[in-house]
Amino acid sequence: MHKKSNNFASSTNLKEFAADKEFVKFEEDIVAEVKNDFLKRQDSRKNLERQWQLNMNFITGNQYCSITDLGEIEEYSKQYFWQEREVYNHIAPIIESRLAKLAKVRPTLSVAPNSSSEIDVNSAKVSRNILNSVQNDLKLSSKISEATIWSEICGTCFYKIVWNSNQGEIIGLTKENMPIKKGEVDISVCSPFEIFPDSNTAETLEEQSSIIHAKPYKVSEIKTLWGVEVNPENIDVLTLSNSNLAGGLGYSASVPKVISERAKDSAIVIERYEKPTTEYPNGRVIVIAGNKLLALAELPYINKAENQRGYPFVKQCSITQPASFWGVSVIERLIPIQRSYNAIKNRKHEFLNRIAMGILSVEDGSVDIESLEDEGLSPGKVLVYRQGSTPPKILDTNGLPSSFENEEDKLLEEFTQIAGISDLSISKKYFSANMSGVALELLISQETDRLQPTIDQIKYALKEIGKQILRLYKQFASAKRLGKIVDQNGAMQLFYWSNSDISSDDIMLDTTNEINETISQKRAMIFDLLNAGLLSDKNGEINTPTKQKILEMIGFGIWQDANNIAELHIKKAGKENLDMLKLKEVKTLPIDDDELHIREHTAFLLSLNSEESVEDYERICEVMLNHINEHKSKKEEKLA
Repeated sequence: MHKKSNNFASSTNLKEFAADKEFVKFEEDIVAEVKNDFLKRQDSRKNLERQWQLNMNFITGNQYCSITDLGEIEEYSKQYFWQEREVYNHIAPIIESRLAKLAKVRPTLSVAPNSSSEIDVNSAKVSRNILNSVQNDLKLSSKISEATIWSEICGTCFYKIVWNSNQGEIIGLTKENMPIKKGEVDISVCSPFEIFPDSNTAETLEEQSSIIHAKPYKVSEIKTLWGVEVNPENIDVLTLSNSNLAGGLGYSASVPKVISERAKDSAIVIERYEKPTTEYPNGRVIVIAGNKLLALAELPYINKAENQRGYPFVKQCSITQPASFWGVSVIERLIPIQRSYNAIKNRKHEFLNRIAMGILSVEDGSVDIESLEDEGLSPGKVLVYRQGSTPPKILDTNGLPSSFENEEDKLLEEFTQIAGISDLSISKKYFSANMSGVALELLISQETDRLQPTIDQIKYALKEIGKQILRLYKQFASAKRLGKIVDQNGAMQLFYWSNSDISSDDIMLDTTNEINETISQKRAMIFDLLNAGLLSDKNGEINTPTKQKILEMIGFGIWQDANNIAELHIKKAGKENLDMLKLKEVKTLPIDDDELHIREHTAFLLSLNSEESVEDYERICEVMLNHINEHKSKKEEKLA
C-alpha cells in the first residue's frame, strides 16, 4: 500500500478524503476485499448454519424436516392420507430444564489486588464495587440468560462489549446544543449467525487472525450512526411461520417453523476486526455496508491483558468440541431419538385406529363400495349385499404388540441418558419412595455433574466480561463518577471513582454449587446460624438491618417495608447523607431516632475517605460531624 493509502487506513475521519480520486479507488478495493472475504466465510460454514436452523425447528415443534444433500432445510409430507403425523416434543422440555438449572449460575464477581499493599487492596475494592454497581445498569443477568438460550440451541453465542459514548450522565452541550455524555459500557448478545471467524478449526477467539460481525440495520439507522447513505439490500432473516404438515386421519395440525424471509429497507453492516500485526500494531477494524466504507481505524479498545488491544467479543459454548471454534448443542444428539419417538408413537396410534375402526373384507361386487367407503359401518346401518355372495366381515386384528411399549420406554430412557436431565419426581427407574436422604442427594449431585462443563463456560464468559468492563472504564472513564452499591447491611452506599482508581482487573468468582442449592436449603442454613447465635451481637440481640436481611433471604423480604418505623428512619438518614454530600446543611427533627441516625451517618462518613478523592472531602466531614454531634446532644437531652 502506497503512502497516501496508509493515511487512509490510519484516519478516523474518512470524509476528509471523500473528494480524492485516489481514495475512491482505495474505498472500492477495500470494500470488494471485505465483501469477498465475508462471502467465503459464509460459504465455509453453510452446513453449520443449516444445523442451527434445524435445531431451532425441532425445539419449536417443526420436526418433520431434514437437511438435504444440497445443504438446504426441506420438509417432507405425508405418504398416505391416513398417516398419523403428530409431534411429541421432548426436546423443548429438556432444554427448558437445562435453562432453568443454568439460570441459577450467577456468581459474584470479585477482584484480586495486584499486591498486598494498602493502595492495591483499596484499588481492588473500588474495582469490585464498580462491577457490583454496573451489573444492574447493564442488565447483565438478563444478557447471560439471553446468551445461554442461544448457546443451548445452537451450541455457541457471543457477547459484544463496547463503549457507548451516547449513554450515561450529561456533562455538557455541544455548539449545536446536543448533549455530551460521560459514556458507559454497553453489552449486547450476538447470535452465532452474526459472527464469522477466519478459521472454523481454531478453538479460541485469540487464535483468530480476524473476526467478522455482520448484522442487518435499517438504512435510516446506518445514516444516523455512521452518517453515510446506503441502498437497501435483499437480506434473509430468520422468523417464525406455521406449517400444516402435522395431523392424522381426518384432521390436520399446525406447528411453528423457522423460515427465512426478506428484510425491508435494510442493509448488512459488516465489521471486520483484525488482530494486531507488524503492519498494524494496534490492529484494524473495517466497517462497510452496501458498497460504502463506513469506518476504518485501529482497534478501539484496550481490553486485553498488558494494555493490549483485542476483539470486543466473549464466546460462550454449551458443549465444547476439540479442533473446532463452534460448540455443540445437545439438541443435535436428541434429534435422532426424537424422530424415532415420533415414529413409534404415530405407528402405535395408527395401529389403534385400525383396531377401533376395523378393516373390512368385501367380496368384489357384493356391496355398494362407494357407500361403504363414505359411511363405514355406522351403528344400525342396514348393509345390503348381493345374494349368494359372502357378506362383508371385519378382519381379525390382534392386540397391540408389546414391542411398541418396550421401544417407547427405551426411547424415553435414551432422552434422559443423552440429555443428562430428568425429573426425579416422575422417574420410576431411579427414584423410590423409601430412598434415603443421602442417596437422594448423591443422585441429584450425579445428575447435575453432566451440566458442569456448560456451567464452567458461563463462568469463564462472565469472568472475561468483567475484565473487559474494567478495562474499558480504565480507558474511557476519566471524569468523576458516582457509584451505588448495597452494603452487607442492606443499606445504599455511595462512592466516587474514576479510571485512576482501577489498577487491577484480576477477576475471581465468589460462588458455591448454585445448582444444588435450593430455597429450603438456604432457609435451613439461616436457621442453623440463628440457633448458633452467629447473627446476634454481643448482647444476644439481632439489630434491625440484620433482621431485614434475614427476612429477605428466607423469602419474606416484603415484610421489611410494612410500616417499619426503623426502616423509615434509615431511609430518611440516607436522604440526609445525600444532601450533606452536596454540602447542604441538614437540621435534626424531634421525631428522629437519634441512635439510628448516628449509626447511619457514621457508617456513610467512614465509607468516604480522602484516598478516593471525594470532592470537598474536608468540608463534607465538617458538615456531617456537626450533624452527628447535634444528634448526640439531642440523645443526651432525651436520656436526661
